[in-house]
Amino acid sequence: MHIIVGVDTGKTVAVSCLDLDGNLVYSAHMKSGGESWIISSIRGIGIPSIIASDKKTRGEMVRRINSAFNAVVFMPKDNIMLGEKRQLARTKSIKDAHERDAYVAAIKAYNYYANKLKQAKHKAKEKYAINVDEIMAKVIKKYSINEAIENRNPKRRSNKNVWG
Repeated sequence: MHIIVGVDTGKTVAVSCLDLDGNLVYSAHMKSGGESWIISSIRGIGIPSIIASDKKTRGEMVRRINSAFNAVVFMPKDNIMLGEKRQLARTKSIKDAHERDAYVAAIKAYNYYANKLKQAKHKAKEKYAINVDEIMAKVIKKYSINEAIENRNPKRRSNKNVWG
C-alpha cells in the first residue's frame, strides 16, 4: 500500500500515515524514538509516496528519513499554526500533540494532491486498471494520469520538494 506520511521530529517523534484516499491508517509517537524508529514504523505500514512536515523548512531528520524511501517531500509554505492544527485534527481521536502535528502534516500533503488523486483513481477505474494505488502514487511523482495508467516514463522531471 502506498501511503502519505506526516512526521513530527524532535525529542519526542511521531508519525502518522494516510492511505492515498486520505484515511488515517496509523499514528504513533515515541519519546527519544529517533529516525530509525520512524523509518521502521513507516516500513511496517507501506511504501511512502510523500514524507510531509508541518514546518516550512525541511529539517535534517526529514531529509534523512526521505533518503530511506526516495519519496516526495512536502512542506507547507508557512509553519502551520496551532489553531489550524487543532481544526484539522478535530475529527480524529488523536490526543497526543506530536501525533496531531504529524497527522496535520500528512493531511495537508493529501489535500494538496487530493483532486489529482481522485481524478487518477476515477480514470484508472474507468480504464479497468489493475493497480489503482500504484497509478495514484505515480501521479504524485509527476506522471500524467495517462502515463501512469500506461506505465510510461514521465515526460518531465519530478520535483522532489513540494511547498503547498
